Amino acid sequence: MEEKAIMQSENSLSAETKKNNQIDLTPKQIVERLDNYIIGQKNAKRSVAIALRNRVRRLKLSEEMRDEVAPKNILMIGPTGVGKTEIARRLAKLCGAPFIKVEATKYSEIGYVGRDVESMIRDLMAVSFNIVKAEMEESMRGAAKEKVEERLLDLLLPGSGKKEKREGGVLGNIFGIKPKAENETPVENPSADENEKNEELNSTREKFRQMLREGKLENREVELTVTAGPKPSTGIGFFSGGNMDDIESAMQSIQSMMSGKSRKQRTVTIAEARNIITEEILDSMVDADKAAEVAKERVEQSGIVFIDEIDKIAVHGETHGQSVSREGVQRDILPIVEGSHVNTRFGVVDTKHILFIAAGAFSLSKPSDLIPELQGRFPLRVELDSLHKDDFRRILLEPKNALVKQYKALLATEGVSIEFTDDAIDRMTTIAEEVNAKAENIGARRLHTIMEKLLEEISFEADEHKGETITIDASYVDEKLKDISSNEDLSRYIL
Repeated sequence: MEEKAIMQSENSLSAETKKNNQIDLTPKQIVERLDNYIIGQKNAKRSVAIALRNRVRRLKLSEEMRDEVAPKNILMIGPTGVGKTEIARRLAKLCGAPFIKVEATKYSEIGYVGRDVESMIRDLMAVSFNIVKAEMEESMRGAAKEKVEERLLDLLLPGSGKKEKREGGVLGNIFGIKPKAENETPVENPSADENEKNEELNSTREKFRQMLREGKLENREVELTVTAGPKPSTGIGFFSGGNMDDIESAMQSIQSMMSGKSRKQRTVTIAEARNIITEEILDSMVDADKAAEVAKERVEQSGIVFIDEIDKIAVHGETHGQSVSREGVQRDILPIVEGSHVNTRFGVVDTKHILFIAAGAFSLSKPSDLIPELQGRFPLRVELDSLHKDDFRRILLEPKNALVKQYKALLATEGVSIEFTDDAIDRMTTIAEEVNAKAENIGARRLHTIMEKLLEEISFEADEHKGETITIDASYVDEKLKDISSNEDLSRYIL
């Protein structure tokens, strides 16, 4: 039955993989979804929507033509706080593709201390593997339910279940050493009294089963043996990659295998035990090789890597000192963006069809300061607009995760209701625009500092205003922010 459940899970997962890779959203629909969270930046939204749709179109081509169509990587240029990262993050959630955001400044040239650029693909592969593993576990949750119930009944009524063959550790399997069960007694021919006792236990077990299903035992405490420490990583391709991250992970896995699983006793409720046992059983049912295979296919066909702060590795003028290292990072990123094979502990990943989206403010440098070969690998250039008063107003009110909605919900948990008048919203947006013009332009992030400063006193004394409705108008905003915003030195450090 378990093998049948696993086969059904793999078949449904394969179908789900195709479904995930072929979303039916048109570019217009993608832009509409992005509009729910991001204000403005129409050009950037159109570019990423077309890039995403082209990936769907590519999968419908013949195999020969499909291999020739490369993704059109995107370079986003714009000041901080205008939505570059948010666009990529929402896009990944929208398409359900493996997605990872990395900082270009965290990588170092080969030969220097630090992370090599190939680790971004290894991290992307790990993200994809976890997604696929979670999907496989979810699809097998129904098949595992019966096993979980039996384990819970064994905890509630020790000795009432069927005797199961105890498994030995790794060394026991290798050398044929059979571990001796605790309190093991020789099995004799059951007598009539024993049969009667077994029938009584079975009857009690069925009663407990019914109570368990009705939820009457959720708060009862039992002793459960659990595995201590983190789960060992999968043993696929232990030393593939040859990097320190994979080697360290492999050594921990080998040590765990040789020493056996460290286990300890915990006293937990039935509700907690159900979750722990369910995770253990699902983890044992998942085929790690199959999960790695599906995850690898998803990464190669629909993976997205968002490289932020790429302007920080651009070299302006003569190259010397740290500039040489930054140019070296560009040279190391180039083959990955062009298409190369990267060793991971899940297998070798081909990066030829992974979509790369790079972003940077380019305030101290310009895109032409990147090495020419890397520039050519990002053919789509999108310039994001700076945000102004009207944009700030929409950001405060319109998105699903609008700041005003967030702060209202937070204070509502304390029984405090706050209302913002239109003139208060206008005053906050005016202050945000003025401070961005006078000090460093940090875009919509300025609204976070303004809202925090504005509601600081209310948030601190929320318990004293329980059941009250507080109206925030322009005069309240001026009272809290006017002196700070009008003083350039203060606004530079506080707002």
